Amino acid sequence: MSAPNQSFAMPKFASTLEFRMLGLAVILAVILSFISPHFFTERNVFNILDQSVVLGIVAVGMTLVILTGGIDLSVGSVAGLTGIILALFLKEFPIPVAIALAVGCGALIGLFSGVLIAVFGLAPFVVTLGVMAMGRSLAYIVSGQRSISGLPMGLQNIVYTNLLGIPSNVIFVIALYVATWAWLTYSKGGRTIYAVGSNIEAARAAGLNTLFYSIFPYVACGALSATAMTFSLAQIMSADPIGGNQLELDAIAAVVIGGASLYGGRGTIFGTLMGVLIMVMIRNGLNLLGVSPFWQGTAIGAIIILALLAERLITWKSRRV
Repeated sequence: MSAPNQSFAMPKFASTLEFRMLGLAVILAVILSFISPHFFTERNVFNILDQSVVLGIVAVGMTLVILTGGIDLSVGSVAGLTGIILALFLKEFPIPVAIALAVGCGALIGLFSGVLIAVFGLAPFVVTLGVMAMGRSLAYIVSGQRSISGLPMGLQNIVYTNLLGIPSNVIFVIALYVATWAWLTYSKGGRTIYAVGSNIEAARAAGLNTLFYSIFPYVACGALSATAMTFSLAQIMSADPIGGNQLELDAIAAVVIGGASLYGGRGTIFGTLMGVLIMVMIRNGLNLLGVSPFWQGTAIGAIIILALLAERLITWKSRRV
């Protein structure tokens, strides 16, 4: 009987959390607009949306992983490795085929991590840390320790094609979030993701396919990391083995800021979207203010710690109630 209660309690908490995150994003935007007159210009707004694409895509996969109580530290290196793989495939295959193969490689890496975690019971932190090191090393080996340029110009169409004045990469992110929200909210698979993170033993006793839905988030996370790097390559038209560096830090921060619990079972995709926008606005604001990139890392780290502290305080308060 515990699973139904959990599923009915979630939307009420989610709606309150989403409202808080939306309010925080609005307040942050207002503050930054007063600090910098360039923040609310049309050019900068589109710049913020453009900067949200890569992080926004990866954060969707990270949300699924964290909802199950796991974590994926390998997304940055997976993005870098699959970016190199995509650049090499583009020299041999048509653009759609090369993209599909690169995304498939990302999914296979995620499958490797998911199986080790769900089937063999290894700790997600340790497994994905190891995959992170392997992925970054392989990116240097496969690329020959150099950037790969000379990509086909047609690749830019996935970024610079507009629909009603909105870039296609932004439209893709919006569609991805809407589809993920609908799946998490209305499908049995989405409810199973929450059940696995809340109490995997209870979910297994209820007859849910806990093994599949413990592995699937890592597969999705790997595939989405490759997808995000595809959009990045389409913008800069080159692949670098250091691509995606520290992307895992920003993705985890965005999901946690969005209200997801690192213990699993709590969080929303809309909250993640707000977390992504908050992260991007902070970085954008710091750039407009001329803050050194070295100090920006300190700011992001402090935000993660504060978000975790807030999450712990909310958890304690909810238990007392």
